[in-house]
Amino acid sequence: MTTSLAQTVLQTLQSEFSDAPDAEQVTRILTRLLLAGVLGGVLGYERESRGKAAGVRTHMLVAMGAALFVLVPALGGMAVADMSRVIQGVVTGVGFLGAGAIIKHRSEEDVQGLTTAAGIWMTAAIGVACGLGRESTALLSTLLALAVLVVLPRLLGRDRT
Repeated sequence: MTTSLAQTVLQTLQSEFSDAPDAEQVTRILTRLLLAGVLGGVLGYERESRGKAAGVRTHMLVAMGAALFVLVPALGGMAVADMSRVIQGVVTGVGFLGAGAIIKHRSEEDVQGLTTAAGIWMTAAIGVACGLGRESTALLSTLLALAVLVVLPRLLGRDRT
């Protein structure tokens, strides 16, 4: 490979990865996506420990995916006012994913998966908060969701969900 060809390839690669031009931007992206994954994983671990199908990996992917859906347009310069359309799409899409977790049996009262579906939806919201750089909001929301999933059933005498 000639020197000029190698330089052209390197310049092309550099331009392809220009969405993270410096260490600060890379750190911001990593922080938001990793936090989304960790917080989603915490909620997923709670569900998995109760034997639910949507566990750690599912919740981590939902949270990181939701974060990425809002992070990319935000880094691309999308106005905050226009971000509502992106968030609306995430909410709708995750709603369909959650609907797949719900199983209705023969009787009206025999429905399974509602809490898991709501947890997936909440996990997506936490991911959106991470993607928008609202880390404190995401962390507090995760703690509240854990309280609903772990503490509330014990207080109500229903230690299964």
